[in-house]
Amino acid sequence: MVLFIKNISIEDPGTFGQFLDQKNIQYSIVDLSIDQQLPKDFSNIEAVVVLGGPMNVDEEDKHPFLTKEIVFIKEVLKRRIPYLGLCLGSQLLAKACGARVGKSPQEEIGFSFVEFNDEGVSDPLLSGLGGVIEVFQWHGDMFEIPTKANLLALSDKCPHQAFRINDNAYGLQFHVEITDKSIVQWTDAYVKDVKKNNHMKAKMISDYQSKKEVFHNTANVIYQNFLNIVEQAKAKV
Repeated sequence: MVLFIKNISIEDPGTFGQFLDQKNIQYSIVDLSIDQQLPKDFSNIEAVVVLGGPMNVDEEDKHPFLTKEIVFIKEVLKRRIPYLGLCLGSQLLAKACGARVGKSPQEEIGFSFVEFNDEGVSDPLLSGLGGVIEVFQWHGDMFEIPTKANLLALSDKCPHQAFRINDNAYGLQFHVEITDKSIVQWTDAYVKDVKKNNHMKAKMISDYQSKKEVFHNTANVIYQNFLNIVEQAKAKV
C-alpha cells in the first residue's frame, strides 16, 4: 500500500493517484491539515509520498502537525521504506535528514525546465528521461543537500531541485502530479490579488494545455520508476 500524506487539502495525489488506480495498486491518503492522524503501524506501508503545501518546514507553531510529520519521516527512513517528497515533501525530507531549508535564490511559479547532473541521469527514479525535463513549480524555499545525500537535478533559478538519500528516498522540489484543476485551486488559494490571479491562472492553464501530453508522460515515467524502486525494496525484505 502506498501512503500519501497531504499538508493542505488542495494539494492532492493528482495524476499519481490516477496512475495507481490504472495499475490497481492500493493507496490511502492522510490529510494532516484536517487533523487526520499518521499511522502507527507500518506493516502494510510499502511506500510513502509526501505532497506539497504553502507552509515552510519551520512553521510548527502555525501547523503543529509538522513536528509529528518529521518524526514520522525519520521512522520511514529508519525502516528503509521508499519515500518520495514533492515540493514541501522534499523540504521535509531534507529537514528530517538534518539539512537546512531556507529561501530559494529565486521564487519559481509555473512551468520551467530542470536539468539532471551525471548522478541524476543514471539514477533509477529519473531513468529514461534524458537530461532535461519540464516540470511545474510553486515554491519560494529551497532545501540544502543533506549529508550523504546525492544532488540529482538543478535549474538556473534554484540549484537544488532533486536529491536522493540512501537508495530509495527522494526529494523533488518540483511538481509532476498536477492537473489544470490543481492550477486553478492553487492560484485561487495562494494569489489574492484578483488581477494578478487572473493573469497567472490564464497563463499557466494555457501552458498546461500545450504541454500536458509530454508533462504527464514524464510524470508516468517517474511514477513507474518509483514503483520499480518499491518492488526492489520489497524483494530485499
